[in-house]
Amino acid sequence: MSSLPAAVRTKLSGAQWGVLLLLFVSIFINYIDRSNLSIAVALPAPKGLSLSPASKGYLLSAFFYTYALFQLFGIVGAVLDRFDVGKVYAVAFLLWSAATALTGMANGFVVLFALRLILGIGESAAYPSYSKIFATHFHEHHRGLANGLIDAGSKFGPALGVLVGGLLMGRFGWRPFFIVLGAASLVWLLPWLKWMPRGHGISGVKLAKPPKVLHILMQRSAWGSFGGLFCGNYFWYFLLTWLPSYMVNERHFSSSRMTTMSALAYLAIGVSSSLCGWLSDLWIAAGATPTRVRKTFTVGGLTLSTIIFPVVIVSDRDLSMALLFVTCICFGMWSSNHWALIQTLAGPPAAGKWTGIQNGIGNMAGVVASSVTGVLVQGTGRYFWAFAVATGVVLLGAFFYMFVIGRIEQVDWSQS
Repeated sequence: MSSLPAAVRTKLSGAQWGVLLLLFVSIFINYIDRSNLSIAVALPAPKGLSLSPASKGYLLSAFFYTYALFQLFGIVGAVLDRFDVGKVYAVAFLLWSAATALTGMANGFVVLFALRLILGIGESAAYPSYSKIFATHFHEHHRGLANGLIDAGSKFGPALGVLVGGLLMGRFGWRPFFIVLGAASLVWLLPWLKWMPRGHGISGVKLAKPPKVLHILMQRSAWGSFGGLFCGNYFWYFLLTWLPSYMVNERHFSSSRMTTMSALAYLAIGVSSSLCGWLSDLWIAAGATPTRVRKTFTVGGLTLSTIIFPVVIVSDRDLSMALLFVTCICFGMWSSNHWALIQTLAGPPAAGKWTGIQNGIGNMAGVVASSVTGVLVQGTGRYFWAFAVATGVVLLGAFFYMFVIGRIEQVDWSQS
């Protein structure tokens, strides 16, 4: 036993597994809530949601305005610096679940748009909270798996939401689905309030004073991470918001087949992310540096995700779907490691604030991807240029991770 690296001998505790399981469930719910509207607008003539492609794009992008801006301007990071992360996350979860339930009672574009803005406010606390928890309560060699499972939950959520949500909305209508989902989600708060992480974490000492936003912005690696996440998120939100409509309108799939194929695509990313997160931890435990491991997975994953372009070119529908699944598996390589990379660079003092700024910038891609795709589809009547733009953006993301981000080691904030 003593001959093994120390990282191998250190296992997750029962309390850490409990927190990780609850966070997995929360992000699972989180992504069902943010993606369910894309299913509702993709189904044939849903009652109360008869919209043009451009209007659909604006409505789908509404969530990202508040989701991104509340992080971009440091609002979430400042709150996490001042208050207990577990309690902040509980309040945020309550807010976004209420917004989901109320969406089922809404009438008209304006009210739906406003509720999507509120949903974005609540969910804006999610990833900064995860980074704060992982940087404070989880060791480096556990963060690949921890972030991989969180990312898997973010893909399993849309997978189940598309598969089950599509079937239920088709049978009972979209309103009951939103109301029941939002109300039932509140049950999660009970175990969270009992077992959420407390104290100073693995360091056992009080955290250093958090750096100011300006100090974070002075780091070259910060800008590399901002650009990399924007590009990766553009690709993900392109899939999340427009893949169902592409399958129905371009590939002429039935509603049932659309829900099945979309769910399998999201599921492929989730499985790949979990596996790659676990493999990256094993590689670090074996002695590899975080720089080599995290960059291999992030750069390699985004570069291989360019396989998405042939998906829209090939004429055979089965081949197109096969290429889509390969793309999703490759994309899971990136999604399992990009947050672990940032948690190491920022460390416990800056993890919440850095993640908030980064996620704010990165999630502006949700606004851009949803709206640009809607405009391109409406203007051309096809999805070719939408896929071409997504391909170019994801390749640019690989450049950011490879050449702009430096060594993956914690910034010395004492010099700030």
